[in-house]
Amino acid sequence: MLLATGLDAWLGEPKRWHPLVGYGRVASAVERWLHRDARVAGVAAWCLAVGVPVALLVALRGVLPAWAVFVLDVVVLYAAIGRRSLGEHARPIADALARHDLDAARVAVGWMVSRDTAALTASQVAGAATESVLENGHDAVFGAMFWFALLGGPGALLFRLANTLDAMWGYRTPRYLHFGWAAARLDDVLGYLPARLTALTYAMAGRFDGALRCWRAQAPRWKSPNAGPVMAAGAGALHVALGGPAPYHGQWQERPLLGEGDAPDATSIRGALGLVDRGVAVWLVVALLIGVVAHA
Repeated sequence: MLLATGLDAWLGEPKRWHPLVGYGRVASAVERWLHRDARVAGVAAWCLAVGVPVALLVALRGVLPAWAVFVLDVVVLYAAIGRRSLGEHARPIADALARHDLDAARVAVGWMVSRDTAALTASQVAGAATESVLENGHDAVFGAMFWFALLGGPGALLFRLANTLDAMWGYRTPRYLHFGWAAARLDDVLGYLPARLTALTYAMAGRFDGALRCWRAQAPRWKSPNAGPVMAAGAGALHVALGGPAPYHGQWQERPLLGEGDAPDATSIRGALGLVDRGVAVWLVVALLIGVVAHA
């Protein structure tokens, strides 16, 4: 874990031949081949798109020497996490807001969120970016680290591929309502424990009482069972007000409020990145201590 997070901090995501980009193309091909308006088709597609790569990795680890398994696991976890990339996407938004360049901030946040950004105010841009950092702290960092700690490289691969399929298929649209059901539900299952550990991590790295208070009161109102605790606790830890109405596909949608305190701004985005960074440090220290005790 230490080596993989170190590689991510040093190299960041690959600029060319990104493995998740390539996987997205494969998943799209699987969807075109197996798509039917039925849950069973979605389950079959999920098993093919996620189960087969994970099974191949397990088989490969079974025939490699121990040193090669170690190297392979480091590479897999490095490919699964995106801590540096999260900062590379979020900091330009904070920088643009700090220099009062709202147009640049809107363009930059459009790379991170799926909502319409053209009419967002500066505070709404900051809120969208802060929410994205908090949620992706779980999706792109802590979730992969959790499953890696349990199952090694196959665990990290399982979580990251399942999370990617949820982002591609897990929508309540006519095309994905039934086909994407398995992708959405299995991502919820795999993310249940790490999401709550992420929420606890944010609480420990920020305002503890505020994070727990917002988590308990606000998370149950959020439509996602995992994003709710993560973002509510993160907003409470930052003492910032998030959530509320947001524009999607030309219409403003009502969303519950998250957090408490100040309106979001550039400082909120940087604060969310700080929560993730401090949380990674805590997780690495805990992992090292567990490793020392286990081998004592």
